Amino acid sequence: MPRTDRRPDRWVILTVICLAQLVVVLDNTILNVAVPSLTKELGATTAQTQWVVGAYSLAQAGLLIAAGGLADRYGRKRVQLLGLAVFGVGSLGAALAGTPGQLIAARAGMGVGGSLLLATSLAIVVRVFDAEEQPRAIAVWSAIASLGFALGPVTGGALLAQFWWGSVFLVNLPVAALGLLAVARLVPESKDPRGARPDLLGAALSTAGLVGVVYAVIQGPGSGWTAPGTLLAGGLGLLMLLLFLLWERRIEHPLLDLAFFRDPRFRGAVSGGVLVSFGMGGSLFLLTEHLQFVLGYDPLSAGLRTAPMALTIVALNLTGTGVRLTTRLGLRPPAAIAAGLALLAAGLAAIALFGRHDSYPGVLLGLVLMGIGVAFAQPAMAVSVMGSIPPEKAGVGSGLMGTLSELGNSLGVAVLGAVLTAGFAGRLPARLPPAAARSLPAALDAAGPGAAERVRAAFTDSLTSSQLIGAVAVLLGGLLAGWLLSRAGGRPAAPAIPAQPADAAGAAGAAAQAG
Repeated sequence: MPRTDRRPDRWVILTVICLAQLVVVLDNTILNVAVPSLTKELGATTAQTQWVVGAYSLAQAGLLIAAGGLADRYGRKRVQLLGLAVFGVGSLGAALAGTPGQLIAARAGMGVGGSLLLATSLAIVVRVFDAEEQPRAIAVWSAIASLGFALGPVTGGALLAQFWWGSVFLVNLPVAALGLLAVARLVPESKDPRGARPDLLGAALSTAGLVGVVYAVIQGPGSGWTAPGTLLAGGLGLLMLLLFLLWERRIEHPLLDLAFFRDPRFRGAVSGGVLVSFGMGGSLFLLTEHLQFVLGYDPLSAGLRTAPMALTIVALNLTGTGVRLTTRLGLRPPAAIAAGLALLAAGLAAIALFGRHDSYPGVLLGLVLMGIGVAFAQPAMAVSVMGSIPPEKAGVGSGLMGTLSELGNSLGVAVLGAVLTAGFAGRLPARLPPAAARSLPAALDAAGPGAAERVRAAFTDSLTSSQLIGAVAVLLGGLLAGWLLSRAGGRPAAPAIPAQPADAAGAAGAAAQAG
């Protein structure tokens, strides 16, 4: 018999939230295929095009925790509406930009709007759905994020085939306008019933620290890890984060309650989230190099050939198949996360071992395995994080998930990219200059036709080693995350403050899920 205490429009609300999230995730990858057009039409330098891409991620990652605290304090619906407005204005500014500087500023504005949207999306989902339906709803939420990742290069390529480069930003405007109307009409308001004073200093310290650390991680591979700018940004970022942690321990109503980290379930899910993003970000960076430089595909063809991983996630999670499979197999969150990360590692290893000799079928096998692994692990991690914190802190939990995703992705690219560069440099002929190891084309130019085969073999071997190192790291991390989660057992979450009437259904659902 159907339950009558559920919102009849809950799936419509989920659709609205997912649509807004889709364009935010889409804009992480849609611009990659537009870089040549930007370079030509705006006269952008290589450094400027890097910042057109990087400003979005930097602003988004830096503000997510602060945005989550803002949503908990002033209302998640209100912050979601603000995010849609800021994202829409930033998209319009990007489409109309006449100089690289204007475009970078507009992209940073879009990142601010994106942080407000991502910090509230999961928090709203766990408020609208009860404990029984939360796993399926979160699986759909996860699938839409993966769909945005897969559609980015394809959508960008299709738009650029017919229109000018600004069309990749204008496509966001109707979605933002529709989202504003739908959120205003459908989404219920929810916030922390205590109405605690905002932790302004904590928000400033967390934002400054995350921006510094993410900036250093983004700049490190290109500028060098020991470059003054990289060291200064990373050092100041770590200092700000240390001050943030010290401050959060002192105040009565912290932005991020450090007591959450005492819960093994929270620690396990958080570490698993970082590792999934690390594995996906780093592996796709290496895979792009593999497809273009080893298998010889052009950028758009390479982008299309990475899509099977995301499409596998969508097929399993959007249809609910992933949740049904984990339930049928009797996999509780600890086992689902461990199994998912093991499959992610197996996919990385399959690409390394079976895809190295001009073989896309081996790559395809690895991508499908990775997709199945993420489809198992990601919803279980989200349920574990949101279920291990009080319902009134759902905004901070959602923001923290987004922050870790961005940070893990950047770390994956930086760490596995550094491993690739170091391995490549060690395998190149000794007579080549150190700068030749920065890329395969640079090494081929420096080596000349006579040593081309040796250089290609060195690059392929280094790529294989990097992918296998990434696979081992993800596998070991998955075992650690599963162990931490299994230690939590049936431990209940921290007691929640009684919810306001508008929050009652969502609070009860989140509390029950935590148990």
